[in-house]
Amino acid sequence: MTVEANDPGMSIAAGGGTSFRPLLEWLARRAEPVAIGLVAILIGMALFSIFILVIGKSPVTLFQLMYTGGFGSWFSIQNSLSRAAPLLLTALCVALPARLGLVIIGGEGAVVLGGVAAAAIALPFVGTVPPILLFVFMGLAAMLVGGIWIGLAGFLRHYRGVNETISSLLLAYIAIALMNQFVEGPLRDPASLNKPSTKPLPAEYMMGDIPGMDVHWGLVIGVMACIVSWALIELTSYGFAARISGGNVRAAQIQGLPVGKLIAGFTAVAGSFAGLAGMIEVAAVQGSANASLAAGYGYTGILVAFLARHNPLAIIPVAILLGGIDASGGLIQRRMGLPDATVLVLQGTLFVVILFCETFYGRFRIFNPDLWKRSQ
Repeated sequence: MTVEANDPGMSIAAGGGTSFRPLLEWLARRAEPVAIGLVAILIGMALFSIFILVIGKSPVTLFQLMYTGGFGSWFSIQNSLSRAAPLLLTALCVALPARLGLVIIGGEGAVVLGGVAAAAIALPFVGTVPPILLFVFMGLAAMLVGGIWIGLAGFLRHYRGVNETISSLLLAYIAIALMNQFVEGPLRDPASLNKPSTKPLPAEYMMGDIPGMDVHWGLVIGVMACIVSWALIELTSYGFAARISGGNVRAAQIQGLPVGKLIAGFTAVAGSFAGLAGMIEVAAVQGSANASLAAGYGYTGILVAFLARHNPLAIIPVAILLGGIDASGGLIQRRMGLPDATVLVLQGTLFVVILFCETFYGRFRIFNPDLWKRSQ
């Protein structure tokens, strides 16, 4: 028998001693995703090393260059952080619906349409409003379009029974086709000959860098979005209702929870984050909407979300890690003669291993306090 102490991490035993069992249980449950995630990464890298050996290259050299290109210098770190910024937002596009049991993999569509919407809304206001106000207009337009696009997948899932994984993926291809149609048609800048794009933003209307760093403000926006998403899920009644609905939809409906509105709302919010990633690419990186918007950030965000176990706070370090791997692609190509897509093969290998390791959650006694022998 124990009596709870004021500190939630320990309790007072009947004999007057202090029991740290509650703290150990808390640590065990939260150590499981970290341990299994790290093991999955190591296994994925080992399998990828076999592939590198088969083609006659050195895995040791590859991983050394990967570290150097991603985190080996202050320049590399800043490059990795810049690449992580859109991944933070596209990962949220997967993580938020996942709390409702939905698998959304079409964030790429919201990214490209969000970028096009941001570029289109900016054109009539350039030179007439301050840059900060223009960024607000661009962000709102991108979030609205992205929210509608992914929210459509949620609507079809609940009200028409259409699988959200398939519908969101197909919508992504439609979005890319629409983006090409707009940038090559009504929104095309006549001066863009070889690479069709919208009219570029003037230098004074580009999103600047964080003071003291060569990293644009999109990183701050992405981190703030992750924090807000965590608060939405963990600290609000809407987040609690979403978790209940994700665990058992039928039970949630019996309790009177608005499952349909939750699905449509959470998918719309998720899509708005992906759309915001497209706006940041236009305002901070590209300067215009063009084919470069379809850079695969939406698909890499799937890997980030699954590796982070759909935890918005865990998305932050995982996105930085994947951003570093992506940033090293150019260095690997130059030093080892491998294609730039080598990092995509690594990401694909990691994703397959991570999905396989999902089956091991809850099976290890050390991470499951319910299986521990309880003292009398």
